[in-house]
Amino acid sequence: MDITWLKEAGLDTETGISYTGGQDRYISALHRFCRNYEKNRTKVCGYLEAGDYENYMITVHALKSNARMIGALDLSTLFETLETAARNNETGLIEQRNADALKEYDELIQKLAPIGTMEDVRAAGEISAEAARETVDKLLEALDDFDDEEAKKLAKVLSCYPFRPTQAEKLKEAAAFIEDFMYEEAAGIIRQIAPAIE
Repeated sequence: MDITWLKEAGLDTETGISYTGGQDRYISALHRFCRNYEKNRTKVCGYLEAGDYENYMITVHALKSNARMIGALDLSTLFETLETAARNNETGLIEQRNADALKEYDELIQKLAPIGTMEDVRAAGEISAEAARETVDKLLEALDDFDDEEAKKLAKVLSCYPFRPTQAEKLKEAAAFIEDFMYEEAAGIIRQIAPAIE
C-alpha cells in the first residue's frame, strides 16, 4: 500500500512505523485511531464539561500516546500540554487549549478518512480487541489456577494484540513474572494493561 499521502496529511510515517513495528501494523494502528475517534472525542468533551479532570487527564494521556504512535507528533504535543495542565489543575490552560487540540484532532481524522472507512484492518498475526479481551479473562483464570503452561501460552497469544509500546513492555514484564512463577504480580500487570484494549 502506498502511504506517501499520509506524509502530506502531516504524519511522520517513519516514527509511526518504528513505534508499531512495520507498515501493516502501522496501517492497523491508524485504522484503530480513526475508529475510536468519536468515542474518545465524546469522552474528552464530557469529562471537561463535568469538571472531571482525573478522567479527562487519563483520556488525553491515551490520546497523546496514540497520536505519537501514528506519527501525529504535533497533535501528541497538544494532548501532552492538556495532560500536564490537568495534572497540575491548570483549568484555565485547559479551557484555552482544549479547542485547539480537538480542532487538530478533527482535521486529522478528516484527512485520514480513506483509512477510517476501510474494513477492519489487521496485520498478519494480529488478534482483534474481542479476542484480546477473551484472552485476558482466560489468562487471569490460568494465573489464578497456577496453570503455568496455559498462562505462558495465553501470554504469547495476548502479545499478538497491537498494544501501544508502553503496554507491550508491561506485557513482557508479566511474561517474565510468569516464567518466575510470580503469578500474582503477573495478574496485576495484566489487569493494568487490559483497559488499553479498544
